[in-house]
Amino acid sequence: MTVAIDMGLTMTGGPAVMDLEELLATRLLVQGNSGSGKSHLLRRLLEQSAPWVQQAIIDPEGDFVTLAERFGHLVIDAEAHSEQGLQLAGERARSHRVSTVLNLEGLDAENQLRRAAAFLGGLFEAPRDHWYPMLVVVDEAQLFAPAAAGEVSDDARKLSLGAMTNLMCRGRKRGLAGVIATQRLAKLAKNVAAEASNFLMGRTFLDIDMARAADLLGMERRQAEAFRDLERGQFMALGPAVSRRPLGLRIGATETQPRNSTPKLMPLPGTAPEDAHAIILAAPPPEAPRAVRRPPPPPAPDLLSQLMAAKPALAEAPEEAPEAQPTPEELAARRAWLDKILGAILADPEAGFRAIGVLYQDFLVRCRIEGLGSGAPDLAAFKRMLTRARAGISAEMAEDEVWRDVAARGAVLPEDVQGIYMMIARAAKDGLPCPSDPAIARAYGTRSLGRARRLLTYMEEQGLIVCQQDGAGRRIVTLVELAWATAPGDPNADEEAA
Repeated sequence: MTVAIDMGLTMTGGPAVMDLEELLATRLLVQGNSGSGKSHLLRRLLEQSAPWVQQAIIDPEGDFVTLAERFGHLVIDAEAHSEQGLQLAGERARSHRVSTVLNLEGLDAENQLRRAAAFLGGLFEAPRDHWYPMLVVVDEAQLFAPAAAGEVSDDARKLSLGAMTNLMCRGRKRGLAGVIATQRLAKLAKNVAAEASNFLMGRTFLDIDMARAADLLGMERRQAEAFRDLERGQFMALGPAVSRRPLGLRIGATETQPRNSTPKLMPLPGTAPEDAHAIILAAPPPEAPRAVRRPPPPPAPDLLSQLMAAKPALAEAPEEAPEAQPTPEELAARRAWLDKILGAILADPEAGFRAIGVLYQDFLVRCRIEGLGSGAPDLAAFKRMLTRARAGISAEMAEDEVWRDVAARGAVLPEDVQGIYMMIARAAKDGLPCPSDPAIARAYGTRSLGRARRLLTYMEEQGLIVCQQDGAGRRIVTLVELAWATAPGDPNADEEAA
């Protein structure tokens, strides 16, 4: 069944319609300067498609919460929920097919990125049985997928960028259709923008943005000046869901209005200067004494943490001495010991198919047995160590500048794919045959050889590797920019033989 969404009128006066099913398969990018009508366009699209498809809106300014009263969207106040709670809310929203608005208003930039990433992660990680079609609209997408580092921490930026990349690059097979709006294409990460096949370009003034918009619409550079003449609510459209040729649209009216409407001009009040002085410069009222809040007691550590921190009881408590800093030799010995423990865990043929939490518990027990005690790494550090160990890179090698560069290049990939990239990089640097599909699948934690091949395709789409075949059908993988290439390897070879 084809569902036509009424977006308004074309420049010639005909109806402007959008094929909803085609939109779900090909995604949409909206670009325009502030005041060009991007939010109005998104509101029109959401209102017209609300009866047909489930929706999720990432709303940094709280503009779309008014959809709840008219169309029944559930408004989630991100400030009142933790990241874990928002991830669970995303999973539950998909399973129960409830349209939601994630209101990020009131949060600083750092927490907006973290909470949006958690919610998008919940939508993306929902079980396969709940992969229903869903329209995911992200307003001001340049905030959540920036092209360059900004004022927020690298950790928050990577979380948000990874979630947006998953939405636009891998979300289609999970039923997620990304609709992203941005003020400037130059501020949006290329990996995110490149996955959209439908474009709606509004009023733009900067030459570089006009040129990019013209290129995306297949227009000549001399026609790019037309973007300056567009009025508010007018857009140039192109894509399989709208038109196969550039088409001018005028977005129609909406049933709901944003909470924060455009300010209107109004005359100033006729306040006398004396009265203004008395009002503005009046002495501040005395501050009322504030009740001092006692910090809540820290949560009790779990049993495993107590066991790790436990020390033999002594008859006489020794005097506390300042903790000595470990020497470089001691640090190297500790890294080698941790590598040995990881190697023993990964020696189990079934280790690659176990959950991270199960492997971490086994790791902690082994550290306790070896006498490392409270010096064992936390879960986040363990994940990084496990990724490195599966790639065959020791802790000492990881400190080398070359492997730091490789890890930085692979940081654009999701966390579970970075290990595969480093594994291929290790084989390429040492001139070893390209890892086979069974080896890649085991390192990823799956028994599906098809998924292993899709991982290579995904990394190739991100511009990190190039896959080739020689005359014998053996696979060769070249790492872009590093100029490393693996030796030819049989993709179907058994892991043991490889």
